Amino acid sequence: MCGRYTLRTPSNILVRTFAAADLPLFSPRYNIAPTQDVLAVRLNDQHQRTFTLLRWGLIPSWADDPKIGNRMINARAESVADKPSYRSAFKRRRCLIVADGFYEWQKQGATKQPFYIRLKDEHPFAFAGLAEHWHRGEQAIDSCTIITTGPNELMAGLHDRMPVILSPADYDCWLDPEFQDKNKLLSLLGPYSADEMMANPVSKLVNSPTNDRKECVEAVE
Repeated sequence: MCGRYTLRTPSNILVRTFAAADLPLFSPRYNIAPTQDVLAVRLNDQHQRTFTLLRWGLIPSWADDPKIGNRMINARAESVADKPSYRSAFKRRRCLIVADGFYEWQKQGATKQPFYIRLKDEHPFAFAGLAEHWHRGEQAIDSCTIITTGPNELMAGLHDRMPVILSPADYDCWLDPEFQDKNKLLSLLGPYSADEMMANPVSKLVNSPTNDRKECVEAVE
């Protein structure tokens, strides 16, 4: 699964990396948690990439209670195209969730050790995401979920799932709502190359989402 991640990359690099407009002001984030607003990339009405903020935890349009999103922070790649909660978003509302690292917890006896995982080149990347619009009366929420898949060789020793990291070459078809080749889209949802990633243990400060500071990503013995 993916339950915490980071976005520390300077704004100018994000704009250049994702070729998107309307980047909102934000501070470096070291411990992004579910139910918080997260940075995403979608296509606007002119078919141009644009940054937007979405609440992490997808709320299906048919849901009566928005709290259902608290349990829908991740969607499994194996069922995302067919599960009622996600299939509509998979068809028409795919998005990029912008990140530059994420956390996973490895069970070590009676405790769990957090690890910080990122690309070896320290570049920002995009999780495969789905977006949804929910409204009841005057209340409206745009939300998202992160798609997960089986682990690569690096992640297998930490957890049995990992978030889908998309290749930049696949951003266009993933974002395009007119692209409807189901098999092609599903083929993008495999594990990222372990050779391009690294992981190191970090402080248990990250266990609490109230701790959102650079010490969360600093390596420990």
